[in-house]
Amino acid sequence: MNQAETWRSWLILLRTPGLGPGGLRERLLAADGAIDNVLKQLQRHALPLSDEAVAWLDRPDEARLAADLAWLAEPGHRLLCCTDADFPLLLETILQPPAALFVAGDASLLLHPQVAIVGARSASTAGLAHARAFARELGLAGFTVTSGMADGIDGAAHAGVLDAGLPTVAVMGTGPDRIYPRKHHALARRMLAQGALVTEFPPGTAARADHFPRRNRIIAGLALGTLVIEAGLQSGSLITARLAAEQGREVFALPGSIHNPLARGCHRLIRDGARLVESASEVVEALAPAAVALGAELASRLNVGEGCTDAVTAAGVSAWRADSDYQRLLDALGHDPAALDELVARTGQSAAALSSMLLMLELEGMIETLPGNRYQRLAP
Repeated sequence: MNQAETWRSWLILLRTPGLGPGGLRERLLAADGAIDNVLKQLQRHALPLSDEAVAWLDRPDEARLAADLAWLAEPGHRLLCCTDADFPLLLETILQPPAALFVAGDASLLLHPQVAIVGARSASTAGLAHARAFARELGLAGFTVTSGMADGIDGAAHAGVLDAGLPTVAVMGTGPDRIYPRKHHALARRMLAQGALVTEFPPGTAARADHFPRRNRIIAGLALGTLVIEAGLQSGSLITARLAAEQGREVFALPGSIHNPLARGCHRLIRDGARLVESASEVVEALAPAAVALGAELASRLNVGEGCTDAVTAAGVSAWRADSDYQRLLDALGHDPAALDELVARTGQSAAALSSMLLMLELEGMIETLPGNRYQRLAP
């Protein structure tokens, strides 16, 4: 299958009513990851399906699929599938992991050590300042800050990182082409140039109340830890914190005045076992060992991914140095910054393969990631 046919199979299945990420993953496992075999099996009605699902599989909406494919064909857009070598490792360990993610921007950021910052939409001036400051310091310490692009704490955290010239990831409760809230269009444009927008919902999906709890599990799942800055007792941020704790991740909370209703959610988290923190350095210190372990696990995993031979794999983490695909990639990089789309054109490799190789080279200190989803070769 060519790329467009593969995307079409994924898109049909991702939009199949009632299938869901769990059902799709289960069928992929049974089909050894062959998405076309899964589609053929379901189109033969070999498994029990709802009438709505049968109707969709028999006659999918071609206009909708064409719009999806047009979105994916645009530069910097990606359908990151659970069968790809660079699918985020941490998402594989959560309850109900997504089957695929629509990504606009730098998909390789999803493999970097991340910290989620979440909190109240109606945050105080002090809370917004804390979000900007913590996000900036965590970004400077090497963590990618992840949030949900909501009003209040989320938006302030994204802005704090972007203002420092650093990347940030927004996990959305809409399709990748729908910005919510609308006031964050300018913020989203900055993230496209300097980070990534991520969602499991296909293009055209509007905001719905039930989408945001689903979105929260991905925010918590991508991050090594979640920091809550101001949250009322009914705040959706507490859902994200609970999901992080259930996934075995660290939860941090900023304390506040006993007279501030937006501090009560944080105080409850602290009573329930979250770490009370007063500075970003405390978060960095707590997460540093997990970040190192994640880097080592990623290096091991990507070393056996696309572009590596068995002989190379047996040689160890730095075995890429003997691999011709990596050498061609370094030659294609040259000495000037290059975007991923340019490297795809120069090497003929897929975006998924290049993202894996670029991360390996960054782990080895051979390249660095620059704003605007560009990569720069470093002097030896």
